[in-house]
Amino acid sequence: MAEQLHEDKTARHLDHLSEALDSGKQNQVRHLLSNLSASEIADLLESLPIAKRLAVWDMTDPDLDGDVLVEVNDEVRASLIRDTSPEDLVAAVDDLDLDDLADILDDLPEEVTSKVLSSLDRQDRERLAKVLSYPEDSAGGLMDPDVLTIRPDVTLDVVLRYLRVRGELPEVFDLLFVIDRHGRYLGSLKLADLLTRDLESRVDELMDTSAITIPVDMHESQVALEFEHHDLVTAPVIDSERHLLGWISVDDVVDVIRDEAEHRVMTMAGLDEEDDMFAPIVQSARRRWIWLGVNLITAILAAMVLYTFEPTLDQIVATAVLFPIVMSMGGIAGTQTLTLMVRGMATGQVSSANTPALLRKELAVGLLNGVVFSIVIALIATFWYDNIPLGLVMAAAILLNLLAGALAGALIPVILKRMSIDPALAGGVVLTTVTDVIGILAFIGLATFLLLGN
Repeated sequence: MAEQLHEDKTARHLDHLSEALDSGKQNQVRHLLSNLSASEIADLLESLPIAKRLAVWDMTDPDLDGDVLVEVNDEVRASLIRDTSPEDLVAAVDDLDLDDLADILDDLPEEVTSKVLSSLDRQDRERLAKVLSYPEDSAGGLMDPDVLTIRPDVTLDVVLRYLRVRGELPEVFDLLFVIDRHGRYLGSLKLADLLTRDLESRVDELMDTSAITIPVDMHESQVALEFEHHDLVTAPVIDSERHLLGWISVDDVVDVIRDEAEHRVMTMAGLDEEDDMFAPIVQSARRRWIWLGVNLITAILAAMVLYTFEPTLDQIVATAVLFPIVMSMGGIAGTQTLTLMVRGMATGQVSSANTPALLRKELAVGLLNGVVFSIVIALIATFWYDNIPLGLVMAAAILLNLLAGALAGALIPVILKRMSIDPALAGGVVLTTVTDVIGILAFIGLATFLLLGN
């Protein structure tokens, strides 16, 4: 429901913005943009053809330019950077948080990168280098190294006075992280305790030493699960010796969840979520060649199997009419199981420990569905062609292909993952090949030997 509301809101903004652009009402465009957040502007820029996108980018509030660059996908960011002068780029990213700066630093021109780095003090340069040293999809690459810390041996009154002197505080935080003099993480002080408990109380009397911590090398998808399972708003990031390296907030995790959802949807079609939907036609077509080519090869393989049984098709016209039903049913059944497995792997709910049990369950589901639908389709085929043997062949083929689809849908993601291939990317193509070939062999093969007696 929330996602639908977001889509409707973006569509409304897009319609109003396009109408204003088409009518040349620049003041109206600027007014519309002034009421939008950086994330909303980023969504709109990704949704506009290149000419309109650049026009809107030129009218965006310069104070938001850096945040917008962080929010848009890689290809759109590259096009915006090409259209922006080095001086404006330096001004745009100057006030970004270090973790956001780390996300886009490699995309900036070298001269801009040099100026940005020279504008940072030594401590910030070291913090930025620390973030860049970790993989982008790890907790280290996700964390903000500018972390708010306190010592355990001070009173709450001292902490409050320290925060007032510091002045600027993170927009999202619910914990203060407690460290010793060597920078090792000791625990967390809840903001609620700081505001409600006796000011003479010491931090070490109130801090929570059992609070969840995030290892710096944890994958970002696992970080998202930790936030979900423990209802976290913020969490400290530590190394193997428990040194506090940075922190992660829930708004960073929301970005991870959204990116992973887009990745699963796009890779099912062999696409990249970072692609620009308004990229040049030839460029977009070329990107799709690989998986179209793979699909063509698998389709030819299925056609070759079908060609083997050409005499059967010549003699029994009904087989040519009915066998697409067998292939389609197996494909749908396999896709259902494949989707379940890929989702389970993405959320950590599928592992070697429960794969055998899940496989047995999916085979049982495939058998039950196979029995039900084989009876239905057998009756339809028998009534349609007044041919009981043909109905029985149809029933057996449906049963075999639904079982094959369930088996393939469960095993293909496991095998691809062990081969270090993204199951979401290649699973659908492999599954289609398996169900098509099995469907042809089952139906046309049975028809050949049972109906023609060959």
